[in-house]
Amino acid sequence: MKQKAEQIMRSNKESMADNYCTLRNGRVCIPVKRECKLKISGSVIDKSSTGSTLFMEPTSVAKYYEELQILTISEENEVYRILYTLSAMVAESVTVMDENIAMMEKLDFIISKGKLSIDLHAVEPSINTERKIVLKDGRHPLMDKMVNIPLQLEIGESVRGIVITGPNTGGKTVAIKTVMLNCMMAQCGLHVTCKEADICMNNSYLCDIGDGQNIAENLSTFSSHIKNVLEVLREINEGSLVIMDELGSGTDPTEGMGIAIAILEELRKSGALFLVTTHYPEVKEYAGSAQDILNARMTFDKETLKPTYQMVLGEAGESCAFYIADRLGMPNQMLRVAIAAAYGEGALDRYAFQKEDMPLEKEKTNKILKNKKTRGSAKLRTKYKLGDSVFVYPDKKIGIVCEPVNAKGVLRVQLPGKKIWINHKRVKLHVAATELYPPDYDFSILFETIENRKIRHDMQRKYTKEEIRYD
Repeated sequence: MKQKAEQIMRSNKESMADNYCTLRNGRVCIPVKRECKLKISGSVIDKSSTGSTLFMEPTSVAKYYEELQILTISEENEVYRILYTLSAMVAESVTVMDENIAMMEKLDFIISKGKLSIDLHAVEPSINTERKIVLKDGRHPLMDKMVNIPLQLEIGESVRGIVITGPNTGGKTVAIKTVMLNCMMAQCGLHVTCKEADICMNNSYLCDIGDGQNIAENLSTFSSHIKNVLEVLREINEGSLVIMDELGSGTDPTEGMGIAIAILEELRKSGALFLVTTHYPEVKEYAGSAQDILNARMTFDKETLKPTYQMVLGEAGESCAFYIADRLGMPNQMLRVAIAAAYGEGALDRYAFQKEDMPLEKEKTNKILKNKKTRGSAKLRTKYKLGDSVFVYPDKKIGIVCEPVNAKGVLRVQLPGKKIWINHKRVKLHVAATELYPPDYDFSILFETIENRKIRHDMQRKYTKEEIRYD
């Protein structure tokens, strides 16, 4: 097609606008001068932006284009034939391929579990049906093995529930999450992140952790906890594993304590295994006297004022709120008020502050600045008008206002040979514009050059006539 087009161009050089053929809309075209259109046999496919050149497909080239289209259709038909043949071959072997895919999925799942076990340094747990969970050196799967302090836990048989107490940031929530995650991993056929583990199967895993506050559903912190707890109590049975964080929190301490004990009693009656965390002293006392429930505490080093993240079974812990607040920088005066309010003035002698008495340091913050009201600003903007003749001090030169006063109190004055910006206080009215010029006077005559006025005048016209020339 290109060879035929080039041949026509060589034989009609005087009619060509250029010496090359081009591709327009998928057609091979030659550039023909507009006035020579009738000299070339063919169809116009496109034209240049100026319209002086037409891109035409010669008739002899069009014949080859039709042949090319037939070959393209034949090619597509051959592609469809090959795809239909391959699809039929796949359909004949679909049963075998489904079996192979299923086996590949199983192998991929097994290999993935193995890789996860290697990455987590996990071990194979023992499985029992005696409702007993024993974790030795257990750790949270997402925590670094080199940093994590291992957990020792044993629950089941005579102890069905554990109430964990201790300081804030002491690791209570991480402890109960560690137990549930390892049990779920074992039930899913995964290795567990422990040195040794003996885990029972559970028919349900139920939890209430975190703040479920939701404005859209009118749920406060306390109501969201109660909603979750009631759902847990509806589904719980003797084959369940339950964890609850901050039991009875988010409301009046006395009432919250009562609700916490009532929830613990329901958990105990259900026969399920459960771990809960709390700060209420009354709940600790209940756990110490109730059947099948055991107290546990997260240890806290009062000398270094740091938690040790170790759980001790059979003992109740302290919240250590004053020690933690002291370590985090609360002033001694605030701590004295807190201790006296909690335990009375006599308790102040038993508490050793870790730092000197210093007031709470205030940080500099951004302040809200109010805009100062400018007096007479509206009056000022109308004080001098366009075209007013004014005195410019201190030289007492006479000028003409070419731009009125702006918000900053500055106006622009035309002086002989230049325009200056000057504060309104240095200007005094000489003759008002209304006395010098008629009402409809065009001030651009004074303040603009002839060239700029001409350009602006042309731009304001609706159209300008252009001269069209034909080559």
